[in-house]
Amino acid sequence: MRLVFIDIDNTLLDFDAYVKQTMQTGFAHFGLKPYEPYMFEVFTEENNRLWHQIEQGTLTFDELHNIRWCNIFHSLHISFDGIVFEDYFRKAIYDSAIPIDGAYDMLSYLKEKYVLCAASNGPYAQQLHRLEIADMRKYFSYIFVSEKVGVSKPATGFFDYAFREVNQSENGLSSSHPLTASDAVIIGDSLTSDMEGGLRYGMKTCFYRRNPGIKVPDSIDWVIDNLRDVRKIL
Repeated sequence: MRLVFIDIDNTLLDFDAYVKQTMQTGFAHFGLKPYEPYMFEVFTEENNRLWHQIEQGTLTFDELHNIRWCNIFHSLHISFDGIVFEDYFRKAIYDSAIPIDGAYDMLSYLKEKYVLCAASNGPYAQQLHRLEIADMRKYFSYIFVSEKVGVSKPATGFFDYAFREVNQSENGLSSSHPLTASDAVIIGDSLTSDMEGGLRYGMKTCFYRRNPGIKVPDSIDWVIDNLRDVRKIL
């Protein structure tokens, strides 16, 4: 094993915590009904539905931005311009970097042994900035984000791009022995993008199970409930 792909949202940086925080502050800022915990569940269901469409290539980022909060507010019976709130939401996430417990420990450990690649679906500048303000950028030799790659995980094209960039780089990796899927593992919290992408491409897979109730397919190589447990397998 020489190459480790690591997802960003809800693997390194706590997207869920950011969403709850931004819903609380945003609802207060715009004078909407007070935030209640069930509202996060409504957000999660709709956001996951839309992101699954992005993963399947049937929805664009612009389309997601135009409908996400409109749909959520409709479900919450809130009369407010969803596009206005989407703009607020996206500006807030740009400067959000809430680390997952154990993330720095995992990165520091892996950096000593492997070439690390961030692998994320989302806007490139946003994800790069969030890694920088979290002081995580320094751990990565490569940053692969779907907006710049041109295709989203789990598509094989995402990893075609990544391996091409790695093998053509000047970071000391021998062109006579190019890295392939058998040299790599992907770590992430999503079964549908991270794990599915890794399985399709023939990489080893390590699922970060944030919810102990999630049923994990037998095809996944490793399952961890704490990022520090990566030390036990890699």
